[in-house]
Amino acid sequence: MTAPLTNTALLDIDHEHMIHPLHHTAGHANGRVWVKGEGSYLIDADGNRLIDGLSCLWNVNAGHGRVELADAAAKQMRELAFGSCYAGASNRPAIELAERLSGLCYPSINNFYFTSGGGEATDSSIKLARWYWKAKGRPDKTKVISRIWGYHGVTFAAMCATGISSYWSMFEPRIPGFSHIPSPDPYRYPMPEDGSSQGIAAANELEKEILAQGQETVAMFIAEPVQGAGGVLVPQDDYFPRIREICDKYDVLFVADEVITAFGRTGKMFALDHYGVQPDLVQFAKAITSGYVPLGGIGMSDEIAEFVKASDKPWMHAYTYSGHPTTCAVGLATLDIIEKEDLPGQAAAKGEYLLEKLHAELDGHPQVGEVRGKGLMCGVELVENKSTKELYPAEWGVGPKMTKAMISHGLFTRMRSEVVCIAPPLTTDESTLDELVYAVRDSIVDVFGE
Repeated sequence: MTAPLTNTALLDIDHEHMIHPLHHTAGHANGRVWVKGEGSYLIDADGNRLIDGLSCLWNVNAGHGRVELADAAAKQMRELAFGSCYAGASNRPAIELAERLSGLCYPSINNFYFTSGGGEATDSSIKLARWYWKAKGRPDKTKVISRIWGYHGVTFAAMCATGISSYWSMFEPRIPGFSHIPSPDPYRYPMPEDGSSQGIAAANELEKEILAQGQETVAMFIAEPVQGAGGVLVPQDDYFPRIREICDKYDVLFVADEVITAFGRTGKMFALDHYGVQPDLVQFAKAITSGYVPLGGIGMSDEIAEFVKASDKPWMHAYTYSGHPTTCAVGLATLDIIEKEDLPGQAAAKGEYLLEKLHAELDGHPQVGEVRGKGLMCGVELVENKSTKELYPAEWGVGPKMTKAMISHGLFTRMRSEVVCIAPPLTTDESTLDELVYAVRDSIVDVFGE
């Protein structure tokens, strides 16, 4: 019997034949080849067992190895693995999933369009917003406003909405009509000199940009309730209520990108419920199947859906795998787990525990600028100077050094340059959360000293 290939041997083959997302040959040289997942752990080809500190890519919320999700896929594949969902055809799992989501999502959102992931969901929102304003006789409303450090995917239109400039330079020029306002990041957004609310001031950046662009040209504002890949930036409590007011005032669609936050990550089924507002469009992906198969989508307000349904012409937007029966079947099985095991409730309680533990272990270190979080979604921002919040120069390599150190301490997660992003599966037990915190603490000591 031939012995399984080692991590190094598999990487050699990988280097010969694969191009990866965010491909960087030097950065991939010491990569991990995962061969198994168990609960909150990933196991590589050499048998090393690491805590999955980011639920892979913020998506494996129900944990690894859920047999019921594999069974749901297998059962559906035996019956109908795939069938077109273009107008004139449908399938039972897609119908049932749309109906189920209607009962879980914001009350004003009861119609859903399915995609294969979050980037496609962003493109779908942009196209739908443009179509909606054309249908209302306002064809000049085409522009998109988003936020610095916002992540909305990297398909071409989604990349233009994404507010992380490192994703742009290789592919410019970008599509015209996209602009970005500052993040409300409570750690770095300047406090108003008059002592007024930081959250209101940050939200008012949207009003300034709408007026600068011309309100008759702005179609939509897109924002994550908690910015994820941008460094786990948690807004002030009064930020989104003011955003909703501004969007209503200027007839701008408010699009909530809940690709990371939906289905329990922040402690609510949908994260804008923390702030008491509803969007016009909501995007989802990732946790809808716990990452077991690719599925995403958008939910649209009843008013927007009625425009689509009442049109005498087809809505000319389509993906082959929209409403894929197998992925929708897994989505239904995942929702069963989310509700049966109360994953939002688990995220709320465990997130509070994790945040307290991170504060207790890290706040005293001179290079820890801020520890922050919402639900089971936390960030640790590392700085060169704690009093001035000054960052280390990029060439110092905080991200690569911390990543290497955390792997050596049994934790696999991702950095936003100087921010440790933490979002383990919602099923993670407290003892594993303790191990995760100690791994971050010990890695900071390894990189920066006591």
